[in-house]
Amino acid sequence: MKIETYKALTYNGKEFSLVDDYVSIEVALSISINEVPFTLTMQTPGKEAELVRGLLFTENILIDKFYAPTLEIKSKNEKGFINSINVQVEDEIILRDFEGTRNLMSSASCGICGKTSLDNLDCNTVINSELLNPDLIFKMFNTVNTEQKDFQKSGGTHAAAAFDINGDLLCLYEDIGRHNAVDKVIGHLLNANLLAKAKCLTVSGRISYEIVSKTKVAGIPFLAAVSAPSSLAIEYAQQAGITLMAFCRNKKFTIYSNPQQVAMNDEILAIKKIKDEK
Repeated sequence: MKIETYKALTYNGKEFSLVDDYVSIEVALSISINEVPFTLTMQTPGKEAELVRGLLFTENILIDKFYAPTLEIKSKNEKGFINSINVQVEDEIILRDFEGTRNLMSSASCGICGKTSLDNLDCNTVINSELLNPDLIFKMFNTVNTEQKDFQKSGGTHAAAAFDINGDLLCLYEDIGRHNAVDKVIGHLLNANLLAKAKCLTVSGRISYEIVSKTKVAGIPFLAAVSAPSSLAIEYAQQAGITLMAFCRNKKFTIYSNPQQVAMNDEILAIKKIKDEK
């Protein structure tokens, strides 16, 4: 099983508790063909040979789709997972000049354009000085559930939504792809000049590296999802200064990174007192 244990904080609507949580591992795999960079794909480690073979097949890279190329492991990460492979192919077997034709990062669901290496991504952090009231997470997802009109009819769409620090909805979009829904939300915020007000991004489904990357580019400090995060999503969110919250359902959620940006038990009471006085 490709899982790891992470320390996390679980909130049950009353208090926080420390837990050891199992997280699916996500690894960046760089693929080259005859030492020429082809793509960077985010994947669950294991079965790399099958992954590469299938990718070459579906991308129509080889004249003979059933040609079996030689795979060479170039490197592994500090945890022993393969993170770089070179595909050795006879030149006459390559269908076209592939260099630059797949200049993207692909994930298990879809990807980000313009990346062939994680080195292309900067390490700046999201700047934030505001505490989030954890009770607002429940309010936000109640709003999302109410406003997901397409999902209510079809059951076939994902939703992404942006909220301000008070948990008020700025915009919500649905799409068959999670990444597309996030892009639509960010595009709306830009067009409406509301990006600076966006403090929390909610998404349906799971959180992968790409979702965290989009959140970071938008400068949004809080990211919350209905389902699970990947290991790389957690690690990148920690580095990016983003508070990542997942399993936001049934009046519970779990914080995986930067919990200091969420009001804890005494701070929650103080926030509620200030709100009541107003």
